[in-house]
Amino acid sequence: MTLRLILMRHAKSSWDDLTLSDHDRPLNKRGRTAAKALGVWLKEQGFTPDQVLCSTAVRTRETLARSVGALSTEFLQGLYHASAHKMLDSVQTHGSGKALMLVAHNPGIAEFAESIVQSPPAHPRFFDYPSGATLVVEFEVESWNDVRFGQGRLKAFIVPRELTDG
Repeated sequence: MTLRLILMRHAKSSWDDLTLSDHDRPLNKRGRTAAKALGVWLKEQGFTPDQVLCSTAVRTRETLARSVGALSTEFLQGLYHASAHKMLDSVQTHGSGKALMLVAHNPGIAEFAESIVQSPPAHPRFFDYPSGATLVVEFEVESWNDVRFGQGRLKAFIVPRELTDG
């Protein structure tokens, strides 16, 4: 069976209100535009997820809402600044359906993206995984519990600047 994983880093966040905790920072204008553009791109490419695992941070929730909207979503506190290993564990433990999206933060999501693919995309921004970066990989496994590092076949990688003017 082919399972698809979409890894999205939250879009650009706002630093306008310095009284907010890191967890509570929303998206800025550019981030809101980018999240919407990423959602359009996912839909156009046929990469719409069945299920989403999302950090509880405001900026990840807003990225999710503006990109793919209301789907079957689990908000996991453990994805807030999670390591690559914690993200893999979350995919294995909570994943269901054939297309799973994970919305989280750097540096963990960059490390996870790098670790999960058989070979990385030839893209100059892959290894720093900027805000809104989105990776799509597929696995030939029977269940999400069978997903391991180094198994993902690259389908696509994009950053918001390729979809918007800024």
